[in-house]
Amino acid sequence: MNRKPDLLWVLVFLFGLGVVTTGYAQSLWEQKLETAAYEMPAAPTPVKR
Repeated sequence: MNRKPDLLWVLVFLFGLGVVTTGYAQSLWEQKLETAAYEMPAAPTPVKR
């Protein structure tokens, strides 16, 4: 029974790490979407052969 508080803190740490990682990945995803919207043309021209 002495190990349950340690297990609880490990789970809390992993949950917090997951929240931070998810927030960081989401901010990177939104930045890539914003920059891609400016770089890509609205109607790409077909390739002439």
